[in-house]
Amino acid sequence: MLFLAITACQGQQEKNTNHKTEKNMNAVNEYSHTNHLIHELSPYLLQHAHNPVNWYPWDDEAFEKAKRENKLVLVSIGYSARHWCHVMEKESFEDEETARLMIIAC
Repeated sequence: MLFLAITACQGQQEKNTNHKTEKNMNAVNEYSHTNHLIHELSPYLLQHAHNPVNWYPWDDEAFEKAKRENKLVLVSIGYSARHWCHVMEKESFEDEETARLMIIAC
């Protein structure tokens, strides 16, 4: 299963073209999990960059990978000001066992 994350939060949604910024690379070394959202500029997407779920941003690469690997796509749509989005992250996306089950689900 391929995981995609998109955001409904306001603000700049462009991809960070400098993937090896010092700030992002230091963050990668501090966490046990880092997914493809680490290269995004959206504060909401960056908030999920260290979930054990292997999130991808909404882009052609993600859909091409899903098609190539014949995988389902799970889309998570959230908004950083919504209480239940934070609850879902804490109870599901940050949980190692739930992430493992999401990854092996198909």
